[in-house]
Amino acid sequence: MQMKTMWLVLLVPAVAPLCPGQARKSVFVITDGEGVAGICRQEQTEPQDPELRQLLTGEVNAAVDGFLAGGADEVIVWDGHDGSRTLSAATIHPKAKLVIGNIGPMMTLDRGYTAVAFVGQHSMAGVRAGIMAHSYNSLGIQNMLLNGKRVGEIETRTALAGSFGIPVIFLSGDRAAARELHDIVPDAVTAEVKEGLARYSCISLSAAAARDLIREKAAQAARQIGSIKPYRITGPVTLEIEYTTRNSLPIGAETEPGREVVDDRTIRVHGKDLVEAWTRYEGR
Repeated sequence: MQMKTMWLVLLVPAVAPLCPGQARKSVFVITDGEGVAGICRQEQTEPQDPELRQLLTGEVNAAVDGFLAGGADEVIVWDGHDGSRTLSAATIHPKAKLVIGNIGPMMTLDRGYTAVAFVGQHSMAGVRAGIMAHSYNSLGIQNMLLNGKRVGEIETRTALAGSFGIPVIFLSGDRAAARELHDIVPDAVTAEVKEGLARYSCISLSAAAARDLIREKAAQAARQIGSIKPYRITGPVTLEIEYTTRNSLPIGAETEPGREVVDDRTIRVHGKDLVEAWTRYEGR
């Protein structure tokens, strides 16, 4: 789950120079909390929970190790879980860059990353045996449809990256999340760190085993940069968001450009492409 904040911190360590003409391989990592090994109950996902911070940091640092070992030149990690309050500059991998805060609808994808990866990712709302499955906001959004297809964070962010020609190469999380990415990017490398039994029940790897798996699979993914293709959604796009029963659309929602009110808690957003539709939705 993600909440908006108004600040941004970017830590930029020194990096080794590249040979002339060599393309820089930059991996942008999006983190979350519900897909981390050992996290299976809602109260464990609080961003200040010490166990979550320790477990997520361990998985992130293992992924950074793997990407660098596989040939990446830099790894930029966005603390994407619940208000960007989980990761710390004191414990993040010393060779990583850490982004904290709200980074806008396009998620800095216009910076020209070579690849995108997910760490600690969950599946979309409504998935059976998806551990704490939801789409962006577990309390606020019931369903999200992209051109009539039910989607969540995995597909929308993978397609947004594809709009900039950037492939998603890696995901760590539960089995349902891995399956969700493979449905749209079959060649992506995944690390399944737990299996969902129900919404709040799972069979999880140990922290050490999960980190070893993530490190191995991240290195494999980095070595496959260039062979995994971006996932693109072309043409006009309709994004439909159905909010939960505790939410209603605000007065005047139908007057905003590209928006169509369906009922008291459902709105459709239209755009000539995904970038325009998503900006109209997230940039409101």
